[in-house]
Amino acid sequence: MKRAVIFGSAGQLGVELASVLAGREIEVICFARTAKGDHFAIDIADATAVEQALEQHRPSVVLNPAAYNQVDQAESDPMTAMQVNALAVRNMAVACRRIGAKLVHYSTDYVFDGELGRDYVETDPTHPIGAYAVSKLAGELYAQAYLDDALIIRTSAVYGPAGLHTNRGNFPELMLKLAAAGKPIKVVNDHIASPTYAPALAARTADLLDQSASGVFHIGGGTPISWYDWAALIFQAAGVTPDFEPTTSANYPTAARRPEYSALANNKMEALGLVPMPGLEVALKEYMTLRAPVA
Repeated sequence: MKRAVIFGSAGQLGVELASVLAGREIEVICFARTAKGDHFAIDIADATAVEQALEQHRPSVVLNPAAYNQVDQAESDPMTAMQVNALAVRNMAVACRRIGAKLVHYSTDYVFDGELGRDYVETDPTHPIGAYAVSKLAGELYAQAYLDDALIIRTSAVYGPAGLHTNRGNFPELMLKLAAAGKPIKVVNDHIASPTYAPALAARTADLLDQSASGVFHIGGGTPISWYDWAALIFQAAGVTPDFEPTTSANYPTAARRPEYSALANNKMEALGLVPMPGLEVALKEYMTLRAPVA
């Protein structure tokens, strides 16, 4: 039986990866920032801890959805972003090379500057425009520097049922929380992403592993959409009608610059014969069904 180690196993994607891999008869060892249930505690920025964990469990594959994704805070604390998003990946890559394990590392659409005006493909030049984005690109480079067969998956605006229980939640939960508060809501309509459903992303990851894929792959939600239009779909799926209107990013200045158009094209993934990602409405319907018992 294959064995997988997941770092960041308590997050939205980590939870789904554990479920999908276990469903494919892969033994899964889970590591998170704090110990809880079947999640072991680890500081992935500690090279010795990472080396010891992988040496102890000897997995055939290591998956790293862990990330420091506080985009604005990274501008005032770039070192923490680099430690978690870059140097920790180096720790994993070095340890994976030592034991002969495959590394799957998750990156972001933010490695692009958003000025291309179309969905990004894997061969498009990267150009990060903030501390968080720089740290994520550095993580990609570390994985590629130490491993010949690393699998790097760039994704965008991930959301999944585990967001109900994580501290930072996700965009659908933020919108529904604001709607429940009954206050006017404004969402930017001049930034485009490709929101990605975590269970589907986890399943496509397993499919890529089945094909022994390596290199850089984009797995976004499959549909470029503005944050305003995305919020509108969320409210429609939830059956709520809040006081809601579009605005522009100029009205909401942030510490970090963000790419205006960072949607990802999934052509490379689909060319391998993988099932396309579900449409936004289909994914949202499933999401709402899964969250219903604890709504």
